[in-house]
Amino acid sequence: MPDRSSQPVLLKGVRRYGEGEPVDVLAADGVIAEIAPDITPPDGAEVIDADGQVLLPGFVDLHTHLREPGREDTETVATGSAAAALGGYTAVFAMANTDPVADNAVIVEHVHRAGQAAGLVDVHPVGAVTVGLNGEKLAELGTMAESAARVRMFSDDGLCVHDPLIMRRALEYSRALGAVIAQHAEEPRLTVGAQAHEGTQAARLGLSGWPASAEESIVARDCILAAHAAARLHICHVSTSGTVDVLRWAKERGTQVSAEVTPHHLLLTDDRLETYDPVNKVNPPLRTGADAKTLREALAEGVVDCVATDHAPHAEQDKDCEWQAARPGMLGLQTALSIVAETMVRPGLLTWRDVARVMSERPAEIARLADQGRPIAEGEPASLTLVDPEARWTVRGAEFASIAANTPYEGMELPARVTTTLLRGRVTARDGRIR
Repeated sequence: MPDRSSQPVLLKGVRRYGEGEPVDVLAADGVIAEIAPDITPPDGAEVIDADGQVLLPGFVDLHTHLREPGREDTETVATGSAAAALGGYTAVFAMANTDPVADNAVIVEHVHRAGQAAGLVDVHPVGAVTVGLNGEKLAELGTMAESAARVRMFSDDGLCVHDPLIMRRALEYSRALGAVIAQHAEEPRLTVGAQAHEGTQAARLGLSGWPASAEESIVARDCILAAHAAARLHICHVSTSGTVDVLRWAKERGTQVSAEVTPHHLLLTDDRLETYDPVNKVNPPLRTGADAKTLREALAEGVVDCVATDHAPHAEQDKDCEWQAARPGMLGLQTALSIVAETMVRPGLLTWRDVARVMSERPAEIARLADQGRPIAEGEPASLTLVDPEARWTVRGAEFASIAANTPYEGMELPARVTTTLLRGRVTARDGRIR
């Protein structure tokens, strides 16, 4: 197999951000070397005829579950990296709820090294806020920050840092480290036994209700704590209209808070629970159509900052069972762009330049990644995603790069598709195949 690590790549006839006339973009030595209407390919260059496709900066996912170490039967850093590259991502943040938990330098460095070995995307480990995710004692934040992994995001995602004193201390420590605390907002005393969004659908189906207030109360509390600590707070997987109201209030007060929304919360609603199919079980749960509409509007407005997948692979036995026993979560890396196109671009809520903002630029800013989410300009890193906006494709979970296949979009026809991904000038995925 030829060594493509230093091979120039010429993208012919791309539309940057989906705007203007097509141009050629030459990537060489890891950067965008030239942008011009008609570039002659240098010797040995790989030439990709884009034919007017949309060129965007590589996507950044702030919320990915790669399951390694501990559940390599559902995903590994290598397979998750492949799924990410095929989905147009050039950087992902691997959540800490592994087994053992990524609450120390040894585990985060393992994940970091595995990402480097895979070499398809930049894998940034997320460190746990508390030891063992048990919410009782702060983890070794400073040690993880100083490790080879250089951890700059901490989260107990999957569980909430429910103790306000622990959360306050975490925010204070994070400020000194230049880090951000990402909160899974769920007041656990309000969700004991909860199985679905608390509303008419859950009541009709006989499923224990998950109140919106369980999320909203923690978001309000933590925005206040972050403001007093002058620290940065990130809210994971926002799912309710009330949370959007709290975020708007906090941002108007100058609080350093950012927030993400998942593709599935933009598109899917609790109407999907009608069949009791556990593929639709997720944490936080699918909400109402009114909530989904508010989330789409909030993303367009910027109250919600970015899209994050919450990619959550599960083994077949953990999903192919009765609803109450099933584990929450669904795949997201290879469908995220298409769901954003369906929910935001097609209705006119976002342009392709806006897609760059919510899937690349803003996530990179939140995570303070200096070499991701950069402008498509000469001299900038050539971490890029090429999208065919006219494509239509049918979702087949068994064909995904992930080990798991738990996608709620099985058999659904979706618009737009990533055709090529480059990481610092090297093609990592093209036409549905890893390179």
